[in-house]
Amino acid sequence: MNKTKRQEIFERLRDNNPNPTTELEYNSTFELLIAVILSAQATDVGVNKATRKLFPVANTPEAIYALGEEGLKEYIKTIGLFNSKAKNVISCCKDLIEKHDSVVPDNRKDLEALAGVGRKTANVVLNTAFRQPAMAVDTHIFRVSNRTKIAPGKNVRQVEEKLLKFVPKEFLLDAHHWLILHGRYTCLARKPRCGSCIIEDLCEFKDKTSD
Repeated sequence: MNKTKRQEIFERLRDNNPNPTTELEYNSTFELLIAVILSAQATDVGVNKATRKLFPVANTPEAIYALGEEGLKEYIKTIGLFNSKAKNVISCCKDLIEKHDSVVPDNRKDLEALAGVGRKTANVVLNTAFRQPAMAVDTHIFRVSNRTKIAPGKNVRQVEEKLLKFVPKEFLLDAHHWLILHGRYTCLARKPRCGSCIIEDLCEFKDKTSD
């Protein structure tokens, strides 16, 4: 995959969707943080269903912390791993209240120090809320990066580093969302929809389908 191809790929993705964003629903940086923590090994649709009930009742660190683990579980029990997620979210809220005056930090070190927040979650918050050029590599982005050869890597960290290196700078802020959406709706895991793909002629995947 050369520089010219990558440039054309991201130009097409941008032209097709000029203002991409997460499909998680949120109205504040804190709501986004909680939604991303809840989204691990769960769908955005499932998380949104839960947070539509949770956020009108509690959408600040203090309000969610006041629910306690058991109270929070009532709102998120439809989401996978809800027991451990409830524990992490309550701990995260406690950290925010005690260490950050209830404000979500805008740097990786402090974000990753919060309970339930790993590198991927921190990257989503840094990129989506604070508009920093971070690349949260989930299963969709890992698959698309390897399949197309935009940024092949053996593990998530390798793909993240290659994307940050190879994606043209003008596209870095939004590349994360374009690649996720492409993997979610076009470059599907079992049978990619190559015939409907706007970058099919640029993609270096050998086993293309006719869709």
